[in-house]
Amino acid sequence: MTISRTRVIAILFGAAATTWGAGAAFADDTEQCAGLPSQGALKNALTLARHQANGGFNLDMWATVVNRDGLVCAVAFTGSDRGQQWPGSRVISAQKANTANAFSLPGLALSTADLYSAVQPGGSLYGLQHSNPVDTEVAYRTGSDPMVAHRIGGVNVFGGGLALYNGAHVLVGAIGVSGDSSCADHNIAWRTRHGLGLDHVPAGVSGDSTRPDNIVYDITPQPGQQEGVSASGWGHPQCSSLATALAASLPVTSP
Repeated sequence: MTISRTRVIAILFGAAATTWGAGAAFADDTEQCAGLPSQGALKNALTLARHQANGGFNLDMWATVVNRDGLVCAVAFTGSDRGQQWPGSRVISAQKANTANAFSLPGLALSTADLYSAVQPGGSLYGLQHSNPVDTEVAYRTGSDPMVAHRIGGVNVFGGGLALYNGAHVLVGAIGVSGDSSCADHNIAWRTRHGLGLDHVPAGVSGDSTRPDNIVYDITPQPGQQEGVSASGWGHPQCSSLATALAASLPVTSP
């Protein structure tokens, strides 16, 4: 029996609308995603974190979890449907997860926020943000969430991406959160990771041993330079005084 192309497209989009409405999806390959949160666990932790003070605009959020190979294992959102969050933040959350995973090591975690200053012109990692582009076929295909069970790629260098370390201090992947200001994204990602119990971070560049991969606010404005100068080289711009204050009081990472 032959089915028209129009009919196939209608079936695919109908399936996408049905499954996305439940809050995105989780990868079917449980072996590849072993040790990582289910979609339900991710959604619950993200929702709890989103409803705490975060210093942003109090918006609904997207979150993506990837495994150590960069495979998308779960995607979740906090709103009543996928239209309640910025649509563009869905792929940004995946970019952040991919970035934190790609540039963290078993003994050293780098959050996406830590990379901001280093990739600016003249920075030690200038050009990094243009590497590893997003796979657009993965990002925008139809399905239950189309990114799940595929490698998304992408590099994002503002707050919201954190590496995931389990209780044995093993690096198992990363989480990316997007949907608010970049500083609020970081705070929400941090609280989400803590809620999932995957914050056994060994070391980082923040200068705070209790929050090793925390966002760093040490950029001093300089006339004629929008970004200013980061004293440590790992600085991130401030978004609001509240977000900055909250970052300093985020839960300490687990031992």
